[in-house]
Amino acid sequence: MSDVEISPDLEGKLLVAMPGMGDTRFEKSVVFMCAHSDEGAMGLIVNKPSFELSFEELLKQLSIEPGEGIVAPKVHFGGPVELGRGFVLHSADYRDAETTLRVDDAFGMTATLDVLEDLAHGNGPTQALLALGYAGWGPGQLEQEIAQNGWLTCDSSADIVFDEDNEQKWTAALKSLGIDPLLLSATAGRA
Repeated sequence: MSDVEISPDLEGKLLVAMPGMGDTRFEKSVVFMCAHSDEGAMGLIVNKPSFELSFEELLKQLSIEPGEGIVAPKVHFGGPVELGRGFVLHSADYRDAETTLRVDDAFGMTATLDVLEDLAHGNGPTQALLALGYAGWGPGQLEQEIAQNGWLTCDSSADIVFDEDNEQKWTAALKSLGIDPLLLSATAGRA
């Protein structure tokens, strides 16, 4: 099998799961890519809400007293790796110099208790999405999945990532590429 040549840097991009991917955990997923290098890749699924835990319940478990009138971010299933670990994907207006990963000019990701406390007290980012777990790939694994028609890639936008309607994110990501989801096939072909 030959080496697969894929864009060397997918950080800040969206992965859009193709029909027939084969892994039900990623069915119709939209994944925001936080990191991508020769060593592997890491991203957060942004369109699968967690029905088991709310932001308020999470704050209670962590003994964080919420302020009044806060806008609570929705809790999402971020991926199948380390489900007990939380990540906050947020707008770039929030940054902790030591703990925030600046993905690009529009997005940052913070995985410390500080961002949850700031969100609980109204001092957090203007836009945020909380994810439990993450999606991870070893060296070359993601590139192979893309080459096998498992994923499409597109530019990210705050409108897609932070939209309240999780069910529309997959369709919106495809439409940003000019693709009608109804015309997608679950089988890959070769020209």
